[in-house]
Amino acid sequence: MSTNGTNPLLKVDNLESYYGPIMAIRGVSLEVNQGQIVTVLGANGAGKTTLLKTISGVMDPEKGTVSLSGSAIQGSSPDSIVNQGMVHVPEGREIFPILSVEDNLKMGAYTRTNRAEVASDLKLVYEYFPILEERRSQEAGTLSGGQQQMLAIGRGLMAKPRIMLLDEPSLGLSPLLIKEIFTIIRRLNREQNVTMMLVEQNAKVALDVAHYGYVLELGRIVMSGEAGKLQQSKDVQEFYLGVQQETQRGQRRWKQRKTWR
Repeated sequence: MSTNGTNPLLKVDNLESYYGPIMAIRGVSLEVNQGQIVTVLGANGAGKTTLLKTISGVMDPEKGTVSLSGSAIQGSSPDSIVNQGMVHVPEGREIFPILSVEDNLKMGAYTRTNRAEVASDLKLVYEYFPILEERRSQEAGTLSGGQQQMLAIGRGLMAKPRIMLLDEPSLGLSPLLIKEIFTIIRRLNREQNVTMMLVEQNAKVALDVAHYGYVLELGRIVMSGEAGKLQQSKDVQEFYLGVQQETQRGQRRWKQRKTWR
């Protein structure tokens, strides 16, 4: 049953995936409704990346189903899944470093044939990411980490997805760039109605933008709920927000010490 009483855009049921003999995903079931941002939280090794790879067709599940708008897509090729409206923005960006920024963006639209619509969507991407237009002729590999993340998201948008899977978009970025990236993620969801499934270690920023969340530990879903309620959960606060809160307290103490001087 969907979390809001409607048919989910994405439904994962009892999914199991292996790396060799090791079971990485253990009977995972979850749903993402149209228009939602759903986050999957978890520490390193929890299985977050494996989950996204299995959903997007990069890996085949050993067991279980993945449905997009009610149609089973598990076992389909990644190209076929992109054509059905799902785009995976992988961990580490995986841009084409020697191609220009604009050529990278156009690669995102390689399955599309309507040139006028592609040109319109390219303009839209530049509206959300002005720095990419400014550097449209620059080799993508020479961009900063934050700019490469913007490029990876923009390339995903060029496929005109119904749902976008985002793997650790905050990875390696400064707090200022993280804030900028997640502001754009929220805007794309609200203004362009792009449904998103977001996996993150940075629980605070993920729960701030998400509508609903799941907590993944050792390949299993151990907790789920509305994002606001998860933020208030003592378990989530202790295990996923505690380190971040301690860092913030340390930063505040440092600022106070500088003021005292």
